[in-house]
Amino acid sequence: MAESLVFGLIASSALVLGALAGGRLEIPKRVLAAMLAFAAGALMTALAFELFEDSYEQGGIWRAALGLAAGAIVFTLLSQRLDRLAEGRHPEDHGSEKLDVDAAAEDTGPSSASVSGAAGLALLAAVTLDGVPENIALGVSLGEGSGGLALLAAIFVSNFPEALVGSASMRAQGRSQTFILGTWAACAVLLTLAVVVGAGPLSRSSPETLSLPLAFAAGAVLASLADTLMPEAYEQGGPTVALSTTAGFVLSFVLATL
Repeated sequence: MAESLVFGLIASSALVLGALAGGRLEIPKRVLAAMLAFAAGALMTALAFELFEDSYEQGGIWRAALGLAAGAIVFTLLSQRLDRLAEGRHPEDHGSEKLDVDAAAEDTGPSSASVSGAAGLALLAAVTLDGVPENIALGVSLGEGSGGLALLAAIFVSNFPEALVGSASMRAQGRSQTFILGTWAACAVLLTLAVVVGAGPLSRSSPETLSLPLAFAAGAVLASLADTLMPEAYEQGGPTVALSTTAGFVLSFVLATL
């Protein structure tokens, strides 16, 4: 119990630290884009080697495929809903979105308008949808005594830039510091509890039961990469984000194979 709580707090602390940094600091857009691309690369490793592969091994291809599809569908629908809510909150921004993107492509200086639309809330949704099953998997690995350090490192490495860029986007949308920090802190508490639950009752669940949430998380991660993380990173950082994505993948892969 104590070990799972410590692991959960460490993994989730990256969300609070990222929210504090993104909500208060003026960070150049290209730096934010590079950090977001790094997170995308790290999540690719988690998706391929920690989530979907484990789901397939524990529940078979059909459970893994159905869970993957469910996670992707839920995230995509939620992301579209958040986009519509953002357009309703700032309808004047929607008409000038292309101009903002063109200006952003030329601006390499500090700016809080790091991402456009509902990217902040979409990132929060992505962290929650993939983070709960992912942290449950971390807790299960602790309950089984199989370590979990690599998965912990991958979660921390991806959580920090996602929270940083997400909170910067929320600030650009006019959200208060209280709202920004409160929402990311609530997400951190939820993910910490997920680790504790995974190390407790779920550690004794059948492999077939655990297969579905792992695949669901993989689907949510895959959809968030295609729908939000990689497009936003490329929009702000250009082709150079490919190097940051590669670095994130390699580092996370090395940690996963230790």
